[in-house]
Amino acid sequence: MAQFDNTPNGYDEKNSKRDIPEGAKVTRFAPSPTGYMHVGNLRTALYTFLTAKQGDGVFILRIEDTDQCRKVDGAVDVIYKTLSETGLLWDEGPDKPGSVGPYVQSERMGIFKAWAEKLVAEGKAYYCFCTEERLEKMREEQVASGMAVGSYDRHCRDLSKEEIEKNLKNGVPYVIRQKMPLEGKTSFDDLIYGHIEVDNRELEDQVLLKSDGMPTYNFANVVDDHLMGITHVLRGNEYLSSTPKYNLLYESFGWTPPTYIHCPPVMKDAHQKLSKRNGDASYQDLIAKGYLSEAVLNYLLLLGWSPEGEKEIFSLSEMIESWDPARISKSPAIFDPLKLRHINFEYIKALSPEEFLEKAKAVIGGELLSEIRDLPLLCKNLQPRTEVLGEINEQIAFIKTLPDYDTELFCNKKMKTDPETAKEALGILLPILESIEPWTPDAIFAACAEKAAELEMKNGKLLYPLGIALAGTRSTPGGGTDLAVILGREKTIERIKSALEKLN
Repeated sequence: MAQFDNTPNGYDEKNSKRDIPEGAKVTRFAPSPTGYMHVGNLRTALYTFLTAKQGDGVFILRIEDTDQCRKVDGAVDVIYKTLSETGLLWDEGPDKPGSVGPYVQSERMGIFKAWAEKLVAEGKAYYCFCTEERLEKMREEQVASGMAVGSYDRHCRDLSKEEIEKNLKNGVPYVIRQKMPLEGKTSFDDLIYGHIEVDNRELEDQVLLKSDGMPTYNFANVVDDHLMGITHVLRGNEYLSSTPKYNLLYESFGWTPPTYIHCPPVMKDAHQKLSKRNGDASYQDLIAKGYLSEAVLNYLLLLGWSPEGEKEIFSLSEMIESWDPARISKSPAIFDPLKLRHINFEYIKALSPEEFLEKAKAVIGGELLSEIRDLPLLCKNLQPRTEVLGEINEQIAFIKTLPDYDTELFCNKKMKTDPETAKEALGILLPILESIEPWTPDAIFAACAEKAAELEMKNGKLLYPLGIALAGTRSTPGGGTDLAVILGREKTIERIKSALEKLN
């Protein structure tokens, strides 16, 4: 699709207008391709998606790759894959061009210098020719005098026209800085944090265009958001302090600012932010551990947002229907692994038996899978006992290798068993299991129950020792008769004989 001229001379406000219902929201998720998808970023994507979709609006994916030093090969594919897996499908983006592209920031580089120079021409920005050496000396003097360090001293703000033209003619490197007002206040309203205002004298003349011609993050965001017709901006609350500068840029251009929705951070605990730089779990890490993408998304919905009522399990369509950004909390959200496990467990229980079997097969893998004689039966027992898919192999490790267990495991007060009674029970069961046909849970249970009735003992006195002998652990996916079918007749007989030797 042909791209429109996004420079000041060619820009037409109508380019960013879309055929959408009046009042519909246009939002954007604008990640940087720097690696895996951090859960905080995915939460931002979810909230941004929901805000657009609740009113039949437009959800844009924009890749912000101007920081080429941090760009990671393959990271854009990670972004596509993550959003696709979670159902956060974008309406416009690099692979779905609309009328306001390009949708990759590095492909938009030609437009920013023209917009920055428009502000210079109107006296709202200026060329700054300060060298790095001068700026470093300025910072040293600020330290020595006890001033705030790093704030630019506006040395180039009022250079004469002749001096500016001379420097430009001689090719002196420059940046373009925003000319902040020196008095008064700048204010904005945030949907979560309310009305915020700052004294203009506290605002630094920020750089808009760097000496290499690349825009700064703040400048590129404002220009791109306006040109793309963004109506609502959702981002982390670390950008609250930058928002007055954003609004002054909108004002300088004569543009209407978007509605701001700043979200609280996702915290590891009360003191540390969750951070991929510190090795905290990414979306990909959680999926690799066996969490379902639907469960992760559901958990992230509740990580800083409260629905009405007690409901906590939401499909994506239910999220859209229930979404109200005003219910986002101001307080930091603590990442709670136990809550995530609980929600994941609910999603696993809701899977059909066929769906769970396919997911379990993928986790178990070939070698261990070949040892299982009745996979559907195993999965029937595993599903109500599995909170995270990645923990399945730990639950069934006994199938391949029987652990070296202590005979004290046969002690059970409720079943009134101990090593001596277990030895007797296994001795009774062995000939029954050697000859029983068919080899099914019902047939095995019926034969064992019949023998227990004949001996006037409870079923558990026979079956509890059977489970210990077959698994070597008290925690098993199923009782003794199911384990026998899962292991197969040959391995069952072999393990009963091994248990009898251990008990002798």
